[in-house]
Amino acid sequence: MTNETTQQSTNTALDTARLGTTDLTITRVGFGSWAVSGSGWSYSWGATDDAESVAAIRHAVDSGVNWIDTAPVYGLGHSEELVGKAVSAYSEADRPYLFTKAGLVWDPENPQAAPIRTMRPAGVRRELEASLRRLGVEQIDLYQVHWPDTGKALSFVPGDAGDGSVSPDHTPLAEYWQLMADLKAEGKVRAIALSNHSAEELAVAESIAHVDAVQPPFSAINRSAAADIAWAKAHDTGVIVYSPMQSGLLTGAFSAERVANLPADDWRRESADFTSGLAANLQVAEALRPIAARHGVSVAEVAIAWTLAWPGVTGAIVGARKAAQVDGWLHAGALRLTEQDRAEVTAAIRVSGAGFGPATATA
Repeated sequence: MTNETTQQSTNTALDTARLGTTDLTITRVGFGSWAVSGSGWSYSWGATDDAESVAAIRHAVDSGVNWIDTAPVYGLGHSEELVGKAVSAYSEADRPYLFTKAGLVWDPENPQAAPIRTMRPAGVRRELEASLRRLGVEQIDLYQVHWPDTGKALSFVPGDAGDGSVSPDHTPLAEYWQLMADLKAEGKVRAIALSNHSAEELAVAESIAHVDAVQPPFSAINRSAAADIAWAKAHDTGVIVYSPMQSGLLTGAFSAERVANLPADDWRRESADFTSGLAANLQVAEALRPIAARHGVSVAEVAIAWTLAWPGVTGAIVGARKAAQVDGWLHAGALRLTEQDRAEVTAAIRVSGAGFGPATATA
């Protein structure tokens, strides 16, 4: 794939959309590689089988998915290595777009310690070179700042805001966003984005260089990024949401019993979504079941389609550990929820009190 290519040559029947003002036309669902990153680090989903992970990635690509989202911190480099292995089977013209991130740095001597949120320029350049090497490419298609730089450990599960405090030696947003713009100008990356940044932070970045895309957490449970998505829509910025199934809660496959039996090293055991908020969250998941039945689709596809129907959302990142799981969400981009469907989800959100954020785009 060259810089002049505007869409993958992969034969695909999946719905696509242009990512903001970039030259990337992406399928509305993309493969997220956090869950396949394996165990032995602080935000692991538990042990995985590498062969199954590679097979899942290739099945998604062979089925038409044309982008993969990863990050160096996932498995402390292991996720990127698996993605690189998976895409090595494709020609340059047929490989999917590769999206990765910078800004979470771990201690190799203590892999279970929470990574540090840092965007020091020299460190970012080292991260980029390491990502290029692991992925086996010469250019990253979308390079994203994983979290705002606080100079402190990521002490909350992804999707939480943290306490907002920063260390005295943190790198200011204006400085690290200029660095990202420089990397784009140098041709190291094709497009640049911000993940987990607020609308106020996005506005600061936009005054320096255009924000090509944002990546916020967003689902029928976690709707806190609604203002960030609205900002992106108003500024022709692409939006790819993560955790549209709220880490599995909105697949229809979870229960209190299953949560109790999660592996000891699965980060979800400590998340409020799977503990104090579990009953309300499962109530929302149950409300998706009759909608899925009406459309003849999976509960997971309804959950993803709900996020894709939100004004401004371009695509959704969806994970899978096995090839068969990909088939459970592959066609979510083509699902059109009716007004009645959306009203039922809104009612469930309000009655259950699950999560936070507006229940509808106009709330």
